[in-house]
Amino acid sequence: MARTRDESSPLFAGNAAGTLRLMVYLALAVVLMVLDHRNGWLWRLRYAASAVVEPVYRLAGLPAEGVRTMSVAFADRQRLTEQNQRLREDLLLANAKLNRMAAVAEQNQRLKELLDTQHSLDLNVQLARVIGVDLGAYRYRLTLNMGARDGVKPGQPVIDAHGVMGQVKEVLPTTSVVMLITDPAHAVPVVIERSGLRTVAYGSRDGDQLALPTIPLAADVRAGDKLLTSGIGGRFPPGFPVGEIVSVAPAATGMFQVALARPAADIDRSEDVLLLHDQAEPDGPPAPVKPMGPPRELMPSGGAAPATTSSVRSAPPAAGGVPQ
Repeated sequence: MARTRDESSPLFAGNAAGTLRLMVYLALAVVLMVLDHRNGWLWRLRYAASAVVEPVYRLAGLPAEGVRTMSVAFADRQRLTEQNQRLREDLLLANAKLNRMAAVAEQNQRLKELLDTQHSLDLNVQLARVIGVDLGAYRYRLTLNMGARDGVKPGQPVIDAHGVMGQVKEVLPTTSVVMLITDPAHAVPVVIERSGLRTVAYGSRDGDQLALPTIPLAADVRAGDKLLTSGIGGRFPPGFPVGEIVSVAPAATGMFQVALARPAADIDRSEDVLLLHDQAEPDGPPAPVKPMGPPRELMPSGGAAPATTSSVRSAPPAAGGVPQ
């Protein structure tokens, strides 16, 4: 709808006053632009006005900024939570693999020691694995994964890479029970390596030591002496390490010395053991002894045999007294 003449803007009025007012405004605008261009007055004014208006802008933008910050924080938190969970799982997996590798390396080392023992002593042995441990009150036994179907027999000696562990007590079809040498019901004839004294080592109630209660008072026994199987009784072959004496003291009765020994075998750590079979006896009579004599270069020339010690009697003289 077009405005009437009376409703027109006073700035653009058609009279002379309106035109003059317009020219004044234009001149003022030109002066302000020139001054702003040369002296920067309006820039300073805008700078001061922005310092006053900026808090208003910030206040007006707080809701949107808060929503954006919350969304970013939630997304970052969720992402960090997922990443942390993945890193934790990777760390657990790496630790499990590392522990497994360490266990496998240790197991390989034990198997190598067992094989070295077998090869160095040329033993007829059978490798078995410990699948159960029975460390009850006054009862120290192991369960192996070999039984009657594998040729295991009661009384069979059991050793590891370091010494005697015990003997087979009970045989089942697929498993067998081993009585450790530290069991109170076990005894093994031993010999002290340094002095050659023979005695018997019994298991103790605490399950981690051997007791030698019948050592004569005059016997030379010291801490650090090595105990070996003596072979008496035929159960354990001679020469296998049994333990090391850690203490010697007179018995309460005053008639003997009592020694305590530490087992040579890794009773509480071995996972693989060797079942010792009976060693094959030589067949037939022993080989003939090679005849001994002087060296060939010291024998008479021609190889003639030395003369016998018996003298040769001459023939009796004939008639006439002339010898024939």
